[in-house]
Amino acid sequence: MTLELHATPAEVMRAVETLQEFAQAQGVPEKTIFGLALALEECGSNIVNHALQREAQKQFQVVIEHTNHAFVIELRDGGPEFDPTAATDRKPQAEDDDLPGGWGIQLVRRYTDEIHYAREGNENVLRLIKRVNLSADEEKLRNKPKPSTNH
Repeated sequence: MTLELHATPAEVMRAVETLQEFAQAQGVPEKTIFGLALALEECGSNIVNHALQREAQKQFQVVIEHTNHAFVIELRDGGPEFDPTAATDRKPQAEDDDLPGGWGIQLVRRYTDEIHYAREGNENVLRLIKRVNLSADEEKLRNKPKPSTNH
């Protein structure tokens, strides 16, 4: 599903609502939907406010895909090159001398399994991936402790 959106907060929320409805129809757990919606809202808001400077005539694109094992959200914008994955992790507790900003990427990292950035031509392309719908056997394998090589 592809959404062409104008650079406004209302359009970001339209994308979030579309994601929520689509994910619910796919039977995705509410906790996962919450995290995906928060990640999309944060990234979309950053595009609108920073990359596109809230210029409503400018547009960005959101692609939402659901495969057997993952939800993928791809955001594309024509703003200045910016790689949010290069942001360093913030300390868990804010300090008085901390500069504002930088907390949103922490939320995105928390609620997604993978984040990939690329510059394709004149576009920023950000892909958020959340693994979902693992079978019980796959879940066991994924959480199985790795054998120790220390003897």
